[in-house]
Amino acid sequence: MTLPDQMTYIDIAEPGGPEVLRPATGPLPTPGPGEVLVKVAAAGVNRPDVLQRKGGYPPPPGASPVPGLEIAGVVAASGPETNRYKVGDRVTALVPGGGYAEFCTVAEANALPVPRGLSMVEAAGIPETFFTVWTNVFDRGQLKAGEVFLVHGGSSGIGTTAIQIASRLGARVFATAGSAEKCAACEKLGAERGINYREEDFVEVVRSATEKKGADVILDMVGGDYIERNIKVAARDGRIVNIAYLNGSKATVDFMPVMLKRLTLTGSTLRIRPVAEKAVIAQALEARVWPLIEAGKIRPEIFKTFPLEEAAEAHRLMETSQHIGKIVLTA
Repeated sequence: MTLPDQMTYIDIAEPGGPEVLRPATGPLPTPGPGEVLVKVAAAGVNRPDVLQRKGGYPPPPGASPVPGLEIAGVVAASGPETNRYKVGDRVTALVPGGGYAEFCTVAEANALPVPRGLSMVEAAGIPETFFTVWTNVFDRGQLKAGEVFLVHGGSSGIGTTAIQIASRLGARVFATAGSAEKCAACEKLGAERGINYREEDFVEVVRSATEKKGADVILDMVGGDYIERNIKVAARDGRIVNIAYLNGSKATVDFMPVMLKRLTLTGSTLRIRPVAEKAVIAQALEARVWPLIEAGKIRPEIFKTFPLEEAAEAHRLMETSQHIGKIVLTA
């Protein structure tokens, strides 16, 4: 593959609104040891990208300042100490930055083959959400078949992913969302019940549907007053996993139920974790989830695509929260 000297990427001119995302031109990145260079076909848009644009989520040391945490594309070159992928291979990958560009370097261990039957756009909607769901719901939350799983933000990229994987692996799934349309979408994807949080109390709905048992595992990206309500709806020996705090990370909480119900409260971030830790997640996904994708039982929900140069418009859409599933940029 003949490589150009320059590429287009999206620059964050300064912290601010979507308008600060501007196309720019610069040299191609060079793959280092254990890395491959990918010609990006599509890149997923995620909430952390919005936080980075606003100045609240800087990339980890050594990572590209260009936003974008997940890509799909074709391997264009390999650095030293790589052995799995060759030039021309179709891959999807989790990256710590640099996805909003025509080319991106990728740790080979954090790349996976594009599942058979998926387009590049669909493949670009996998890594950030699937890695996040797996490590939090199944590693930290230890969700098992037959257990009750509650996910907040069920119509988001994380939510639509969590509903599909959890339900296909045998859990009873409940999901909160902000409209009848979004609740219906959650149910279509595999949720037993979509709960409209604007009209219903998810604590009462889940307890009623489970004979007052509650949820064994809860995945929460809302925070705020949900923190105490999660404790109320959690089952004995329940696990509550926080991955974001859209409504704030501070709350007044009575911790007595945590002790009495033997609850586990945990959470994690993904971007700053070492390549080796992300590689373990990748291996689990390839073994447990890739066969479900290739069998047509799980499919990334793509809401809308934008050309790379229109990244600002993609961010505007994300901030409206009108989408169901993923927003993707095409290079």
